[in-house]
Amino acid sequence: MSEIPAGQTALVTGVTSGIGRATVLELRRLGLGVLAVGRNAAALAEIEAECGAVPLQADVRDTRALAGALEGYEIDILVSNAGILSTRAPFQEIDPAEIDAMIDVNLKAPMHLTRLILPGMVARRRGHLIYLGSSGGRAPFPGMGAYGPSKAGLSLFCDNLRCDLIGTGIRVSEIVPGRVQTSLYKAALGAEGAQAALYDGYRAIQPDHVAKLIATVIGMPDFVDVTRIEVLPTDQIVGGGSMVKAPPR
Repeated sequence: MSEIPAGQTALVTGVTSGIGRATVLELRRLGLGVLAVGRNAAALAEIEAECGAVPLQADVRDTRALAGALEGYEIDILVSNAGILSTRAPFQEIDPAEIDAMIDVNLKAPMHLTRLILPGMVARRRGHLIYLGSSGGRAPFPGMGAYGPSKAGLSLFCDNLRCDLIGTGIRVSEIVPGRVQTSLYKAALGAEGAQAALYDGYRAIQPDHVAKLIATVIGMPDFVDVTRIEVLPTDQIVGGGSMVKAPPR
């Protein structure tokens, strides 16, 4: 892997667990300054004590609060990781408030945060925007009628950004994991339910695997844009189909 230039500052969201936390630790290990955004004050304090990242307690949906917290910082790298899967259910049974929540956190928040920091990157003619997508945004899955479209929208946002930023030297990368052993499904299935349904007996990707992949993407020469990487366990495929018998008339 190419070396990451010293003195760069990364902004990482959703850092209090899973991929976000692992990414903060990996980037600090490689010598980057890291601004770590999360909502849980205790978890942020633990990260600060462990690796020296700068904690920023904020909700990614609160763009005004983030703007104030980031004032005075020059952001070289954005790792937009915060995301939620607040429910898994047939679309006709999803609470409308959950539709809004997933769109707000998974799509609108990354767009607004990008709009906040991108002018500075364009002025400096350098920067790297990294977004955590999902295999759920690349193919349909049962019970993901809101989550999937939110991640699909994020993926298309990445493609559109590259069109707007060509010639600026700013890179846009989308990391698209399959099943990673994180707390993402905890809200939808409960901690024990998620463990039993998704992880017991399976070999799932771990958060530090994705963090190392993010570091590798950042460490490529600055003229190399890794636009999209899909990473799946060897025991998982994306796609396929199913059929049901027609109901009796």
